[in-house]
Amino acid sequence: MATPGAENHIVDVAGLKVGHAHNAPVNTGASVILMDKPATAAVAVAGGGPGTRETDLLSAGMLVDSVDAVVLSGGSAYGLAAADGVAASLGAQGRGFAMTKTPGIPNTPIVPAAILYDLANGGNKAWADTPPYQTLGKEALTNASRDSDLGRIGAGYGARAGQVQGGVGSASIMTRDGFTVGALAAVNCFGSVYMPGSEVFWAWPYEVANEFGGQRPVTDYCLDAEDWGTAKINPALGQNTTIACIATDITLSPSDAQRVANMALAGFARAIRPVFAPFDGDAVFVVSTAQKPLPEPDALSLTRLGELAASTLARAIARGVFHAK
Repeated sequence: MATPGAENHIVDVAGLKVGHAHNAPVNTGASVILMDKPATAAVAVAGGGPGTRETDLLSAGMLVDSVDAVVLSGGSAYGLAAADGVAASLGAQGRGFAMTKTPGIPNTPIVPAAILYDLANGGNKAWADTPPYQTLGKEALTNASRDSDLGRIGAGYGARAGQVQGGVGSASIMTRDGFTVGALAAVNCFGSVYMPGSEVFWAWPYEVANEFGGQRPVTDYCLDAEDWGTAKINPALGQNTTIACIATDITLSPSDAQRVANMALAGFARAIRPVFAPFDGDAVFVVSTAQKPLPEPDALSLTRLGELAASTLARAIARGVFHAK
């Protein structure tokens, strides 16, 4: 039987750390998933209003197939600058890609990023020409550790999940034969994470050990297909999104990582309703820290990884909102 890791958090995956930073007056923040060494990565985007950086580089056939860090940030397009701050700091440490090692020519850290829209969720956004996100990215990188905080932190600091407080959630799963999968999500969705008329999370079938409250639906619960519960009212384009990162210690090729990312999208649908709307920028990264080989047969092991990624992501989304409350 698979069980959560010691922290029930993405940091249970060996070879990475996580850091968060926020700006309380602005009501926003950023999060960094930092790899100990460059990691194979992929991304899947399903929402109709995404905001991303370096995702084309993760497509098949590109020159670079590994990343130094992944950034999740508030701030809409302004928040992409958080990755600039992370790249600048990592470059100063000598990390990054180089065609050739040439004195005086810095390496180029590869730092994909995705953002959510929290600009209309309160806080003073009158920053003129000095948005805080580059600074937030650097602070989050400095804070990178194996701590396992959840809730109203980092990229989820100013988030709203439907009509309730959003946040950052994480979860992990470890199998008997040595797979470890972790998920971290910043939840700012248009849809509701709760079943209508209740405080039961849509993700309840995947819950482990009452990790997000243990609420269950009544036995005769009947769903109205047009009842969206606590979804946001009068949504505007681009003002919602759940962004996430899946990590595993199993060695994956870029093609393998892409398959896991595509399968992981199911985790959004297990935890949020409706999802992948025109209002959402839903995206999920997958990174492999390559601590262990992919067990044979490869296709079956990859299928297991994709399913574990989806269920773990659903749990992470629910935990983010649960802890933000």
